[in-house]
Amino acid sequence: MHPIVFKSVAAAVALTAFSAGQAEASTTALRWSADPRDGIGAFKSIQCDSKTFATATDPDKGTVWQVTQPAKQERCEAVGPDVSATDSYYLGWSSKFSIGDAESRYFFQVKSSPSSGTANHPVVIGVINGELQLHSWTAEHKDVLLWRAKAVKNVWNDYALRITSGRTDGTVQFWFNGVRQRLLTGSDTYTGTTYDGTRTYLKWGIYHPAPGVATSSITTIKMGATLADVTTP
Repeated sequence: MHPIVFKSVAAAVALTAFSAGQAEASTTALRWSADPRDGIGAFKSIQCDSKTFATATDPDKGTVWQVTQPAKQERCEAVGPDVSATDSYYLGWSSKFSIGDAESRYFFQVKSSPSSGTANHPVVIGVINGELQLHSWTAEHKDVLLWRAKAVKNVWNDYALRITSGRTDGTVQFWFNGVRQRLLTGSDTYTGTTYDGTRTYLKWGIYHPAPGVATSSITTIKMGATLADVTTP
């Protein structure tokens, strides 16, 4: 292979500027992220004792968020960014869980405020009835099961979502372990409620009071404009 020889200093400068522009574009494409190596500052708040939403070193993933929900405690969740009524975004992360009872838990919520008179949590992922499940809740607070798979504790899984905001015409697309999923509604795109109330925002952690202890480990959480933004290591 012949080495590249610059014809002029101007050409070299132009190439350097182009490369720098590409690098800047790749780093600014990520709209928001919560990297456990950087601490909890990316979150708006932690809804539990900070000692139970902490970090740990995982042999497979390195530094991760380590969430512990003590027995009978309602939640241990971190509040992420708000989304707008006309938003469109991708989310991606990996997680594993361990639950010490047979009760259900939510690990991710698109959350609406106020809780009453709205969908409350238009999109949720969790362990429900012993399965990993993805649900949507309508503006009338009716539950729609979108996807299910076998729930296996202490196993890492990759999650990605594309969500467009809407009270009745929002959309959800879902990737599990890198594969786009056909939803139980018969399509790979669900249309329904993904935004409601006066405010809608994102939450990760563990929700639902139960008699046993539950834990969840979570990698860096990413929010971006494309699937590649949120799934590229």
